[in-house]
Amino acid sequence: MVDPRRHSVRALLALWCLVGLCLAGLALPASAAPFDRAAVAADLCGDGAAQVRGAETLVQAAAELPAADLAFAGSLLAALAERRLACPAEGALLLDRPGAPEGRDAVTGVPRASADARVPVLGLRQRAAIETARGIVALLTGPDVAARAASLAALERRIATVPAAVLDRARDAERDPALRASIAGLAQAAALSSPDPARRRGAIAAVAANPSGAAQARLAALKSDPAYATDPAFRTALDAGLAQVSRAVAIGDGLAVVYNGLSFASILFMVAAGLAIIFGLMGVINLAQGEFIMLGAYTTYGVQEAFRRLAPGLLDLYLFAAIPVAFIAVALVGIVVEALILRHLYRRPLMSLLATWAVSLFLVNVVRVAVGTQNLQFVMPAYVSGGVPLYADFVMTWNRLFAIGFAAATLALTLLILRRTPLGLDIRAVTQNRDMAACLGLPTRRVDRLAFGLGSGLAGLAGVALCPIYSVNPGMGSGFIVDSFMVVVLGGVGSLAGTLVAALGVGGANVLIEPISGAVAAKVIVLVGIILFLQRRPEGLFAARRRR
Repeated sequence: MVDPRRHSVRALLALWCLVGLCLAGLALPASAAPFDRAAVAADLCGDGAAQVRGAETLVQAAAELPAADLAFAGSLLAALAERRLACPAEGALLLDRPGAPEGRDAVTGVPRASADARVPVLGLRQRAAIETARGIVALLTGPDVAARAASLAALERRIATVPAAVLDRARDAERDPALRASIAGLAQAAALSSPDPARRRGAIAAVAANPSGAAQARLAALKSDPAYATDPAFRTALDAGLAQVSRAVAIGDGLAVVYNGLSFASILFMVAAGLAIIFGLMGVINLAQGEFIMLGAYTTYGVQEAFRRLAPGLLDLYLFAAIPVAFIAVALVGIVVEALILRHLYRRPLMSLLATWAVSLFLVNVVRVAVGTQNLQFVMPAYVSGGVPLYADFVMTWNRLFAIGFAAATLALTLLILRRTPLGLDIRAVTQNRDMAACLGLPTRRVDRLAFGLGSGLAGLAGVALCPIYSVNPGMGSGFIVDSFMVVVLGGVGSLAGTLVAALGVGGANVLIEPISGAVAAKVIVLVGIILFLQRRPEGLFAARRRR
């Protein structure tokens, strides 16, 4: 016998299930209506109000449309903007060119005659709506990064009319990191002006999570928003986000100053290292050292052109090939200058100074006559092009990193030559006591010549490192000669370690002071500081050991 209470329980459970299904059905959103191509084509063929309605329909539906419907919408919008959309009574036609006698049905693709068909003309309001819709379609379906970036730039002017879902879809689908970041930034900018307070606070937090100077300006502009005075939650979120971004930007700017100062100091060191050897060994103030930098840069250009003509497939390697070529070429020029001019002027510092100045003028004018005064155009290989963003606005650029690494390798090689080779031993011996070294049988004249060649070759290497960073022209070396002499004197004449420390100090001080007082004032301030320091320590930071 069946218990009637069990029947009642089962009936009650069935009733509850039925009610739950009904409530769930009410809670589910209605499925999106299918994209009606004919209706959109009819709207775009209608009057001004219908065209705006059709464009807005595409804008609102774009985030959910499949690729085929987006392609259809793009062709239709392009035809309307270019006056290739004909509108007979039977339906819209796409023409191959304006005024063509025949076109294809916009929906079915069937060829039809376009005789007596009306061609819509866009007004200002309609054109704005059509361009927004075209930009959205191009952003979602653009064939390459350049096309999508152009459409994003066009949408940026009308960001208030772009749905957030469109930007989210474009960001998720984008494979290019830079363009994806731009889309995300534009989405954040759109969210910052949203009427939803919660969304605005979320956008502030998102902007603060990716600090930059642009993000700081974007958040600072919101302080004039009425919500900043009336909404305490908005004000608190904005103040916290702005403080976070400002702190990160300050740190990033500090890192950029250190990095730029280190790269400038690397160039100074390579120039001053050669001067330290020449001045410390022979007492010659070589005013042509800047022109030796220029010769190294022009030699690098010659190597590039040789690669371009003889081995274009290996063009990216020309910087590495130019390193030994520039060193040897400039070193030979230095040896010739020493053999023909300077060997007659030792122990006459004023005459040797004037002679090297004359050599510098001669080299500059020879290059001007032979090559010209214009800046040389270098092909930048991938390993010295671009950079990687590390923190806030600080970007570690590959060209400056190349200069820093190159200077470190030059320092190691120079130390190896001076400490582990017979030439280095001879240079150190002559530097400490020239007369005693000559009495012991060292060929001091030959050592002078080779040391001058070594110092000149180091300047040529500095020219190689400068090519990816600075403009290369006949007068490029004159801007480094004063700084390099300050480095040599401050570090201690003939001291390579002192030259390195002084280059770091002078380069960092120049880069630090320039944004505050300008380039000329920065050099004056650094020079005054060096003079005051030398008043207390005339021998410099590291005085070279000499025997009496």
